[in-house]
Order: sequence, then C-alpha cells, then structure tokens
Amino acid sequence: MSGLPQELSTLAVAVAVAAFLAKHFLADFLLQTDWMAAGKDRAEGWLLPLSAHLAVHGAMTAALFLAVAPSLAWLGLVDMAVHGLIDRMKSVASRRAGPAPRQTAFWWLFGADQTLHHLTHLPFALLFAAHLAV
Repeated sequence: MSGLPQELSTLAVAVAVAAFLAKHFLADFLLQTDWMAAGKDRAEGWLLPLSAHLAVHGAMTAALFLAVAPSLAWLGLVDMAVHGLIDRMKSVASRRAGPAPRQTAFWWLFGADQTLHHLTHLPFALLFAAHLAV
C-alpha cells in the first residue's frame, strides 16, 4: 500500500483498529435507526434510508481522518461507497434466500456482511495509524 511507512507503531495500529471498530459499532448499530435498517432492505424505496445510513458511516470516517490526517477525509466517501455496495448485496441476497434469525443462512449473511465491513476498515486503519502520533 503506497504512502505507508516501512514500520508502524503497534500502539498506533491498535488504536486505529479500535477507532474503526468503535466507529462501525456506533454507525452500524447504535446510530442506525429502525427507518434506516428496515428501509434499506426493501425491494423498492431503499435508496433514501440506505443513503442516510451511509452518510453516518461516511461522516464518521471523515471525522476520524480530520482528527489526524485532514487530507484523507475524502476516504469517508470511499467508505460510503463500499459500505453501500456491501449492504445492498446483503439486502438482495437476504430477500432472495429469506432466512430468519433462527436459520444458519441468516447468520452466514450477517457474518459475511460484518466481516466485509471490517476488512474494508483495515486499510483505513493502517493509513490512520501511519498519521497517528502516539
């Protein structure tokens, strides 16, 4: 990955990963309203609730970068785009399969969704750590 130093502080990486895990928990769970959660999974009329959900993610990612590397705040837009693609793919797959929480397929989809989000955050966290003074 270009722009990264040869060595990164273990503490900086740990802080950065923790920051993005916390950001994801806040944006995907605590700050996601029922309107966003139910609306983004609809077959029609999903764009506005999904966009609102993505705006929260993008704003929080941008805020993190504004704190340590303002020139990288644009990554909030990247986070919005990738998060939106992942969420939409999960919504379509979930509607097609129709799994309920008591079924294994539900948890596979949920787990895949969350894993992809966290994998998305890894390069963000590395860039964040590279600019973090700890």
